[in-house]
Amino acid sequence: MDDSKETLRVGAAVRRRRRALELTLSVVAQRSGLSVPFLSQVENERARPSMRSLEKVADALGTTCVELLAAADPARSVDVVRAPDELPGAPDTQVRPLVRGHHQLHAMEFTGDHDAGREFQHRNDELLYVADGAVEIEAEGRAHRLGRGDAMHLSGGVRHRWRATEPDTRVIVVAVADHIDAVEEQRR
Repeated sequence: MDDSKETLRVGAAVRRRRRALELTLSVVAQRSGLSVPFLSQVENERARPSMRSLEKVADALGTTCVELLAAADPARSVDVVRAPDELPGAPDTQVRPLVRGHHQLHAMEFTGDHDAGREFQHRNDELLYVADGAVEIEAEGRAHRLGRGDAMHLSGGVRHRWRATEPDTRVIVVAVADHIDAVEEQRR
């Protein structure tokens, strides 16, 4: 089997979720602030949403980006996730699943900027590893600065947010499945 031809098909997961909720593209567009033509292109795999667009779609569908990405491919017992040949464009954030399908483990690679305004609280444990660059993580009312090679373990239930503090930062986030409750909060 040729791994290079495999791509993450998030559009099918978006369509399945939208249809399960019996929502039209127009309703999802209104809730997300994205256009109907763009959402149609995403569902038909003609456009790849940015992380911010995928977050808007996930919020409109009452789910999370991680869940949509996890639903994008069927589970595999052995799965090689190849590094991309090149990163398209220069979007604010790149996100790449490192584990595809429905598993007990979620792992994502974030490259670039990350919105520190979004707070997370996981039911289960999570590990953040800084592969390149630096991040600031706010957890339990304290700010923690992590650099290349540093890692932070967060026990289930800890509210936290993080942001890249240097360009070209890469963060690997590993968490136990059934874990994400994203909470939107206004910055103070």
